[in-house]
Amino acid sequence: MSRSAFNRRQALASFAGLLAASPWLRAQRAPRLAGEPPGRMTPLDAFANVPEFEPMAERALSDEAFARIAGGERSALERITFRARMMVNTEGLDLSLNLFGQSMFAPILVGPASGQGRVHPEGERATAKGTAAAKATLVTAERSGSPVEETAPLAPGAWRQVYPRSDFEALIAHVARAAQSECAAISLTLGDAGREAGDAAGFGWDKIERLRDAAGLPLVLKGIMQPADARAAADRGIAGIIVSNHGAGQAEGTTEPISALPAVSEAVEGRIPVLVDGGFRRGGDVLKAIALGATAALVCRPALWGLAAYGAAGVQKVVEMLQTELAQDMVQVGAVNLAAIRRDHVRVHKR
Repeated sequence: MSRSAFNRRQALASFAGLLAASPWLRAQRAPRLAGEPPGRMTPLDAFANVPEFEPMAERALSDEAFARIAGGERSALERITFRARMMVNTEGLDLSLNLFGQSMFAPILVGPASGQGRVHPEGERATAKGTAAAKATLVTAERSGSPVEETAPLAPGAWRQVYPRSDFEALIAHVARAAQSECAAISLTLGDAGREAGDAAGFGWDKIERLRDAAGLPLVLKGIMQPADARAAADRGIAGIIVSNHGAGQAEGTTEPISALPAVSEAVEGRIPVLVDGGFRRGGDVLKAIALGATAALVCRPALWGLAAYGAAGVQKVVEMLQTELAQDMVQVGAVNLAAIRRDHVRVHKR
């Protein structure tokens, strides 16, 4: 075969891959795999990696429901590679961390998602069960469709996500309900994503500080993308921050969180934990985030893929696969625990 023919074939294969990855095109067709009947669901013990759950979710959901949880931007994550290190004893490998006094098995949390009843009949209750079975921490969502009183007891140590409200007293009351349900922290989602009309007006640092004082729980701000905002949060006694662009739902061309992470982490100088979400599909993605300054990472869409196709068991399998991959990749770079993961374990390529 000539070099030109080989290159042409490679180009055609790459183009076909791009088309197959398009959420719009996925919504126009039912998935078909050669050699198996339409609608076949892969057994849970047969998955090789987390991305394989996405086509199973597509088979389980309507086009409209699947479009809400499909895809995700990963180009920045894919430009990061590992630098392996040999001759390091990793027999005592430890993925655990302590966050706000809460002992966690691994630095992987299941992030909040609205409307989970559209993904699975049990909705966030199934997500809570699967997350707890995987020894992970769930961030329960204010608009998931399940009351915090139902969800939080199913996932001990769960956090509660809330949005700014024009009715500040109603927000305080909601946070009090989360505290009574034994939630371990409050995550306040900032930015435009998910806000009702009028909620953004006047919700500045003064109200954030009032919420911090009234919550009685660690307050974590989600949506921080600027070093100046991160520094201000640390200065004002906020417990932690989450670097997030809300799934790029605010504006076209929004920076990916993993790209903003290093500068944000440097700005807080280790004074408060820095978490991050956005596009995490493999355990190695979490290692990359920690190497660039994160304390832990949140995953959302992959957990919803598992939920859609397999319920609580699918959520558990997704989280456990991510935990296992993280452990394997830590061995590859010679990191025996999270504190041993360093910036020089990864390389960030320009393209």
